Amino acid sequence: MAYRYLDDRIIKTRGAGEDGELDLSSAVVRFLRESCEDLRFDDKKERQEREEGRFLGRSMQEGQIPYHMQMDLDRLCLEQAMRRFLDSGASQDAFDVYYCYLEMFVGSYGSTKRMIEMLSEFETNGSSLLMKHRDHYSHSVYVFALGLAVYETNPVFRETYQRYYGFDASAACGEHDASHHFLQYWGLCSLFHDIGYPFELPFEQVEAYFEVNGEERKDNPFLAYIGLERFVALPPDAVRRLKELYGKTFVSTDELFAYDIAEKLGNVYRFTRESIETILTAKAVNPNRFGYFMDHAYFSASVLFQELYAADQRAGRCDMNRERIDALTAILLHNSLYKFSVAFYKGGLNIPLEMKLHPLAYLLMLCDELQCWDRTSYGRNSRTELHPMDCRLTFCEGSIRAVYLYDEAEREKIDRYEKLYAAWDKTDPKRRPALKAYASMVHENTFLGDIKKIVNTEALGLTAETELAPARYEKKHRFLSDSNFIHLYQFAVALNGRYSYQGREQETGVTERLEREFGGLSLEYQLLNIGQAKAFSRYLDAVGCFYTDQPVGFEMVTAFTEEDMQVIGPLEHERWLTEHQAMGWSSGTDYATKGERERKRIHALMIDGEITKERAAAHYAALSKEEQEKDTAPMNCMLGLLRQFEGLRIYRL
Repeated sequence: MAYRYLDDRIIKTRGAGEDGELDLSSAVVRFLRESCEDLRFDDKKERQEREEGRFLGRSMQEGQIPYHMQMDLDRLCLEQAMRRFLDSGASQDAFDVYYCYLEMFVGSYGSTKRMIEMLSEFETNGSSLLMKHRDHYSHSVYVFALGLAVYETNPVFRETYQRYYGFDASAACGEHDASHHFLQYWGLCSLFHDIGYPFELPFEQVEAYFEVNGEERKDNPFLAYIGLERFVALPPDAVRRLKELYGKTFVSTDELFAYDIAEKLGNVYRFTRESIETILTAKAVNPNRFGYFMDHAYFSASVLFQELYAADQRAGRCDMNRERIDALTAILLHNSLYKFSVAFYKGGLNIPLEMKLHPLAYLLMLCDELQCWDRTSYGRNSRTELHPMDCRLTFCEGSIRAVYLYDEAEREKIDRYEKLYAAWDKTDPKRRPALKAYASMVHENTFLGDIKKIVNTEALGLTAETELAPARYEKKHRFLSDSNFIHLYQFAVALNGRYSYQGREQETGVTERLEREFGGLSLEYQLLNIGQAKAFSRYLDAVGCFYTDQPVGFEMVTAFTEEDMQVIGPLEHERWLTEHQAMGWSSGTDYATKGERERKRIHALMIDGEITKERAAAHYAALSKEEQEKDTAPMNCMLGLLRQFEGLRIYRL
């Protein structure tokens, strides 16, 4: 049984992939559903529930369901979030994945959100000033998914990981325990490997100022960071804990990371802890020593250490262990440090990284290179280049086939490149025609060749091809309304508490009380509120409206009309039905209390079977006016929330 406390007959109607060849989504779902059974179960809590005769799990409220049932539901939340994201690739769906991971493995999203919101804010608003830059927010979730699929379908990597961390796959729970471990620490390094980009972006903006005119970096001013001592310093209790782990005293993350990397890779690549520490301490201060580039990976690892330490402090715990440090050094290595200061992968003496030396770093570098599709281009040059819009991935035991799909509407650009390439004099490599990333995949396949220089791919059966295909613009679910920043959490918090605090928004401490109430919900109910906030753009589009922070010559909307509500209501009801069914709910009235309803996963307003737009609309029309208003009442509330959180206004086309 994939979910011990849920009805698999309902959930499995959505399919989890078959044995043999799997696409990316099916491989990810199989890992989360089959390989991660009993994730975060706690036998002590189960015994406590039996002894005390009460439930310790949280649904709408504490104590409504068994603790292990809540853990099953949390895992299902992550599974469904991954499904949605891999179906759309949209940043709003990437948000759900981050949200689930932070709630399950780090701490409440409200106290850890800075780790991802800063990256999204800086990329969206600052990257258009750069010459080259593409999305790293959704990219990181794709990287996460790729790693889960590799672990699930490649026995060599799976066994290497299990040996490295001392798991006995032959033991009763060995396979599942190893999968739980991998999910936690792979998620940590993959989802947050680029959170240091806000430190690299200002550096690149200064360089872009001069590069517009074709000037070289070495001839112009550059940005460097000073005053990093406090940024990299280790708190006293962290120093003590690390001494317990390593038997050595470290006073900075630079010292810690240098020691850990040298311990793992020093003998193979012939470097010392001192040499790597010297490089790390110079990364931010002397970028001129590294080709006039700022390494975001250095900041990602350093920032993440401090954020995780702060999360531990808030929770009154200490989760620091060697696996966490492994995740951080994997992040540190994934960009320029490994390529140009450890392996010198462009040189003749390059040694590709073996997975047995550092499994997390190996997988992060592999997946980071493979994930080059469906990435929003922000930089000036990046917007004119040609990158794959999608990738058809096929996984089976011991092989990965990647077919990168390019928009067939770009055929004219491709034909022009092919003519230039055919006429190119190959004795003059400097004048070789370029068309990123298409050129690197088609001719001489330098794309795959570079990956093989970075990591040893012999056990992966990795192949890469290209294909032209029509664009699927509907996949992203794009609408005119597009927020510059992710405020889904704040919207969801306010929507959840709108009845309790309506008209009292300006009272002191209301925001904190709203967040506490929202935090008292299970992950499932938090995501249902977030889903309602995410759907608002689609509803606006359906009634011919949009929101923007720009002054435009359209009629401003201060309240929805009755006609608007007749369109929005059925759509919101369809969303409610669909999301509940995905979480295993079915139709039923055999419950006396809300707690019993939550445990049985039945609801009087649910319908069984396939939920179509037409069925949902008919079901909505048959509801009482009071029940219909549960779907429409939050919509006018959203008008005020947009003004409050983003300064946006809604207009009618």
